[in-house]
Amino acid sequence: MLRRFLVILIRRSLFVLLLICLGCVAQSTPPDLARKIERQVRSFYNLPAEVKVSVGSISPSSDMPEYDSVAVTLDGDGKQKEYKFLISKDRLSMLRVTKFDLTKDPYLELMSKIDTTGRPTRGAKSAKVVVVNFDDFECPYCAAMHKTLFPEIEKEYGDRVQFIYKDYPLAEIHPWAIHAAVDANCLAAQNQDAYWDFADYIHANKHDVDTEKTAGSRFEAVDKIAMLQAQKHNLDVVKLQSCVKTQNEDAVRASMKEADGLGVNATPTLFINGQKIDGAVPVSEIRAALDNALKDAGVPVPEHTSQAAAPASK
Repeated sequence: MLRRFLVILIRRSLFVLLLICLGCVAQSTPPDLARKIERQVRSFYNLPAEVKVSVGSISPSSDMPEYDSVAVTLDGDGKQKEYKFLISKDRLSMLRVTKFDLTKDPYLELMSKIDTTGRPTRGAKSAKVVVVNFDDFECPYCAAMHKTLFPEIEKEYGDRVQFIYKDYPLAEIHPWAIHAAVDANCLAAQNQDAYWDFADYIHANKHDVDTEKTAGSRFEAVDKIAMLQAQKHNLDVVKLQSCVKTQNEDAVRASMKEADGLGVNATPTLFINGQKIDGAVPVSEIRAALDNALKDAGVPVPEHTSQAAAPASK
């Protein structure tokens, strides 16, 4: 009987101790403190009213023992993102510290998240510098960037750089962009040169599509451009027609989802060996990024003999 009593007593003691320890690990944030934290975050980051701010529990900080840690979650446009803040023991101040892992290369890590499998390429496949451009065929700033990359940058850097395009059509404002991306991928499935000729033509002659009066006629205009490339490159026209008619958006949607995960929110967006460049920036900025990437890779930088006019900013 005594033994059974001792066993029960020990179990209850362990349970109480466990509760105490859990209380030490995480504590609910008092409502008044949570409100103060929310107001500071909203004010500092100038958050719109529709963004929901949720303050999590407070727990000891593993990095700075003199502070505790609190998570703040921002929820807007169907996307959630969590931020970690440090809060003083007296609850009178809060700060955010960014920790960098110097054992990792952030550019290489970013590039490893971009799937270029099967994508058409321009430039030498052995090039140590790779430019990935998230493109939208209906975007005028993408057209400006495309004109800068081809032929200007491509000619200037030669076989030092490889170019790869991925899809990021802004369907909300560019209604025929997804259709064009699907058609381009149908061409790429048979011939990479056909894909690039289609991209060259669309970006230089977007008005050929825009001048059509209805959505259906604009789709037909895009399909006609694709068929012209099929004839030019002696492709299997029946196979291409079937692909164009089916309009399978899976690959395009997957590319868009990947771009979202990389923080892409506008076009064009370039990744030059992992360095992100937003918008149709001046050509000098592209050159600087390419030159830095070449130096990092131990590749000679080309001599720049001319300064081209900058494309329009995004």
